[in-house]
This record gives sequence, C-alpha cells and structure tokens, in this order.
Amino acid sequence: ENISDFSLNITDCIQIVVPEEVFFTVAAAGILENLLILIAVVRNKNLHLPMYFFICSLAISDMLGSLYKTLENIFIILCKMGYLTRHGDFEKKLDDAMDSMFILSLLGSIFSLLAIAADRYITIFYALRYHNIMTLRRALAILAIIWAFCAGSSIAIALFSYEAATVIPFTILFPLMMFFILCLYVHMFLLARSHAKKIASLPSSTVHHRTNMRGAITLTIFLGVFLCCWAPFVLHILLARFCPHNPYCACYMSIFHVNGTLIMCNAIINPMIFAFRSPELRSTFRKMFYCSR
Repeated sequence: ENISDFSLNITDCIQIVVPEEVFFTVAAAGILENLLILIAVVRNKNLHLPMYFFICSLAISDMLGSLYKTLENIFIILCKMGYLTRHGDFEKKLDDAMDSMFILSLLGSIFSLLAIAADRYITIFYALRYHNIMTLRRALAILAIIWAFCAGSSIAIALFSYEAATVIPFTILFPLMMFFILCLYVHMFLLARSHAKKIASLPSSTVHHRTNMRGAITLTIFLGVFLCCWAPFVLHILLARFCPHNPYCACYMSIFHVNGTLIMCNAIINPMIFAFRSPELRSTFRKMFYCSR
C-alpha cells in the first residue's frame, strides 16, 4: 500500500514478487535452525554461560523476524482470498500486532548484538576479571532489561507509527547502534595486539587470546550479515514514510519482497555461522543428531 498508483505510473520499475513458497520455506528454515540453537544451549550445561545466553537472545529475535514475515504473508493471502479486508478493525489490530513483532525482532537483534559485543570486549580485555564482571545473574538481568525495553518500545512504535516523531527516532536508532557496535569492534581489534603482549607471559594466555579473537571475528561476521540483511528493509521504511510519491523511492520500494526475504535469510545464516565456528555447538549438534537416530 505504500507504493501508490501515482508512483507506479511515473516509474518504469517493475515490482519484484517473491513466490509464496519461497517465503514459507525460508521462514520455516530460519525458525527451525534457531530453535535448534536454543535446544542445544538448554541441553548442554557447558553452554550455560553469559555469551551463549546472549546468543540465544539473538536466536529468539531471528525467530520472531521469520515468524513475522510468515504471518504477514498468510495475512496477505487471506486478504486476496476475501476472508479478510485491508481496512477492518480486526485487521487493523492484527496489522499493529505484526508490526509490533517486527519492531521487537529488529530491536531485539540490535541490543542482542550489542550485548554480545560488550561481552566479547570484556572477555578479551578483562579476561582475569571476566567471571566477576559478567556473572550469570547479571547476564540474565541485562537480558530482562533488554527485552522489557524492546517490548515496550515495539508496542509504542506500532501504535504511533503514523507520527513522524515516532518514526524518526526508530530509524535513527538503527544506524546509531550499528555505529556504536562498529566503534567497539574497531577499538577491540586496535588494542588486541598490545593487550596480547601484556598477557603473553601468563600460562595458556596465547591459546586463550586466540580463542577470544576467533570469537570476535565470528561476531564481526554476524554484524556484517545483520547490516546486509536488515539495512535495506529499514531504508524501505524511511522511504515509504517520507517520499512515497517520489519515482526513485517508488523504484526502490518495488523490491519490498526481496528486502523481506533478506530478513529471513539472516535468521538462516546466523545459526550456520554458529554451527561452523563454535566447536562446543558442533559437538552438541552431533550428539543431538546421533541420539535422535
């Protein structure tokens, strides 16, 4: 609905439609993969650590994103079949609920990535005091605050999404948090070598440092994948709000379905990165698979 007939008439761009079968397949794969991450962490007591709890938080956010796109696609199908209308009271409430789920998924992913980055930073530069700084109880308290804030913000933004004063802070939050996380990683890598020299004399320090840096590289990959998958959709929200009648904006918004598919692809890629780069998770997955057989 964001692309008006006026915009379509003055642009030569053809709207790209992703088949419904692709939507459902990608969404189901993302939900199942992240559910597998959650089960692995719950079953393996060695994974009951703050870092893996933050990873579970990111997995839940990815599942919400896939679930949102699945429900949205079902809603569109029902509208085409005539079972639902686009402007009814029930449909309006349902649309607000789905928008709230989308915003919750986005905010949850951003703050989960921020928590993971901060945890990795403490692990590398405060290795000897890590267990005193990041206790399990403190990690759970951080997650509770994150999800309480995200839930409240998602409801408020969904209810007042027609106000520019609501849309602008939401869209500014995305690049601001990404910039902060990026600065944290840059600072982390710049100090890594000098910090490694200081702890080189400690027993097993080299192995410990390599393990931490491997984890930092993994999280950097997560950040890059997250930006590639979510940034196009956030840009779509901005253009749909502030220049829906501009032909160039309408041309970009013609790939709406592609941007939505990228969100669900993010939910598929993240568990794959975990599975390939975490020895502990790989071991847990193998045990789960052999036990099921």
